[in-house]
Amino acid sequence: MTQTVTSLLRGLVEFILILVRRRYLIIEMAKRDIATNHVGSLLGFFWTFVNPVLIVLILWFVFSVGMKVAPKGNVPFVVWLAVGMGIWNTFSEVVGGSTGVITSNAHLVKKVVFPLSILPVVKLVSALITHAVFLAMIIVLILLYGLPVTLYWLQALYYFFAMCVLALGLSWITSSINIFVRDTGQVVNVLLQFGFWVTPIFWELGMMPVEIQDVLRLNPMFYIVQGYRDSFIYGVPFWQDWGMALYYWCTTFLVFSLGAVIFLRLRPHFADVV
Repeated sequence: MTQTVTSLLRGLVEFILILVRRRYLIIEMAKRDIATNHVGSLLGFFWTFVNPVLIVLILWFVFSVGMKVAPKGNVPFVVWLAVGMGIWNTFSEVVGGSTGVITSNAHLVKKVVFPLSILPVVKLVSALITHAVFLAMIIVLILLYGLPVTLYWLQALYYFFAMCVLALGLSWITSSINIFVRDTGQVVNVLLQFGFWVTPIFWELGMMPVEIQDVLRLNPMFYIVQGYRDSFIYGVPFWQDWGMALYYWCTTFLVFSLGAVIFLRLRPHFADVV
């Protein structure tokens, strides 16, 4: 057990050092990943900006103009919804996209010196651009509706980092297993769809029966989505619910550690299967 923990800590330190040393490679690969996603399209990289803008505009038109959904307290529903969807879409994009990241880069598997563990980070960096555009649209909505601008917005950086750690651990697990079980991608997509509806994105926790509210709070993304709303809308400090924060980081550390162990154990066998 002690050897496993020591090996995990050593691997984590090495991974961080790799991120620092290979930061330029990661950025270049992220650029190529974005370009590949839009290859053959007329607008190309411009779609990276168009998609989040269209999503926010559609949400505004459907829920504010068309359905005239009542505000959540003093907050327009479209703002409340867009904030939740912004961070969830990034999480879904990273985990879903990372599942097949090793098989789609099979030519790198047999290069022993190449750190395959950074491939999910490449997906994370490429998703960061879309998330930044989404955040810009959210800020525009907040300003248009006259909601206050506060320093609590900076908390979003903490919650984004927290999401990244969780997404990276999950990505190591799914990308490793996908090498051996090619149905993993379909399973992950189903689980992400399920996760979307059990996370309070379209609904509030208070709408659910009291007896299942604690169960729903066990979903780690509940902490992240609520944290984004606390940052941009409610102005609630991240340290206020320390119990939920402790639960999140314990869960995320377990997922991250499990992902690292699975990836390290299966990495030597990748070349035999790909």
